Amino acid sequence: MIYQVQVEFNREFLEISGNQITIGVKSKPVNGQANKEILKSLSKYFGISSKQILIKSGHRSTKKLLRFKKR
Repeated sequence: MIYQVQVEFNREFLEISGNQITIGVKSKPVNGQANKEILKSLSKYFGISSKQILIKSGHRSTKKLLRFKKR
């Protein structure tokens, strides 16, 4: 499954509507810290390993495309 993700900073929240996810993170977008927090939050929410979530595009953007791998 592929999700479009919008990231907001300095807030912690998670909203999902269809294949659109809006997520807030506290981490700074430095050295991949925000991306790690996003993967951790989503893996916890969906009950899967963070290794099953792949950032397809937007590594350095607030708009990302994530792919959730099936087991």
